Amino acid sequence: MRPIRVFIVDDSALVRRMLAVMLAGDPGIEVLGSAPDPLIAAPRIASLQPDVLTLDVEMPGMDGLSFLERIMRTQPIPVLMVSALTRDRADIALKALELGAYDYVTKPGSDLSGTFSDSADEIIAKVKAAAASRPRIRGEVLPASARRPSALNGMPPPVPPRLDADAVLPRLPPLQHLRQLPSAGPVIAIGASAGGTEAIREVLVRMPADAPPILITQHIPAVFSAAFAARMDRDSPMCVCEAADGQAVLRGHAYIAPGGRHLLLARDGARFVCKLHDGPAVSRHKPSVDVLFRSVALAAGAQAVAAILTGMGDDGARGLLELREAGAPTLAQDEASSVVWGMPGAAWKLGAAAELVSLPMIAARLLQWSGYRPGCDMQMPIAERAAPI
Repeated sequence: MRPIRVFIVDDSALVRRMLAVMLAGDPGIEVLGSAPDPLIAAPRIASLQPDVLTLDVEMPGMDGLSFLERIMRTQPIPVLMVSALTRDRADIALKALELGAYDYVTKPGSDLSGTFSDSADEIIAKVKAAAASRPRIRGEVLPASARRPSALNGMPPPVPPRLDADAVLPRLPPLQHLRQLPSAGPVIAIGASAGGTEAIREVLVRMPADAPPILITQHIPAVFSAAFAARMDRDSPMCVCEAADGQAVLRGHAYIAPGGRHLLLARDGARFVCKLHDGPAVSRHKPSVDVLFRSVALAAGAQAVAAILTGMGDDGARGLLELREAGAPTLAQDEASSVVWGMPGAAWKLGAAAELVSLPMIAARLLQWSGYRPGCDMQMPIAERAAPI
């Protein structure tokens, strides 16, 4: 099995050297070279044909976003953004994902050596996952047969060690208890990771303004989540916000987990509310999809509908299974439309998803399962809702 070939583009000689040493220290990675700006990098990338490109944003000659757009248009390859982005400039990272970048790593403004050393495992894992993904061209869904061959020769990316959701929530009560829950109306839960910011956008833009409430956990750093929620609010007919503790869960609204805090669904009398939890990371993620899904199973049971979208690892698979066992209709994004079929693939193999659904069809399926009808009272008996096929 040949190593994954990586090319580094960054205007900082120190960052180029540190990334090269870090990545070359893994026997499964080969660093082909580096360049200080896109104008020097372009002919070398065309000649060397790397499997993965790491790319800074601010560089002389041509900025990283312009180069990314050009690369994805002319020579699509998986790109991992490595940049010193802050909360004030989070839109840049989100724009990079929109243009087709696989993921991003935040480059610190100081203590490069210490911070990069601490992040080595994460960066190496993301490079390997990027190599196993397919380049995502805006608006395009390729069949699995048209995918770029994986540099991992079919081997899945490494799955990080997990901490079970028991660390945050108790296990489900008996199913009889769940069946006796009073109806608070249907609620939709969605979880995603790598490739998920654009997949979530694809779902939300297809939702009507009066859709059932949606709770979303996307693996995202704290500096990005507010900007991500604001961007979804601009693009979706629904009202989208970063969730707040104790916030009422209302029809026509979508709630995105803040980076660095778990999002849970809870009951407050006859209504649903958002709860934020500062407990430990689960599967190395905080927020965790498993935590969200388990809380939805506890609070809503069969009144919920859930989907797990593109992402690396297996976070959310066990929680989705608990939702299905509680009577909730569940689906996973299919492999052909996923950037990385890690999380949805794990859920499918576990039997947690009742169906595999292509990304453009997920919104319609969730609405159908929730019993949505424009202008109707969504607090309907569960028996009236569409049953899974």
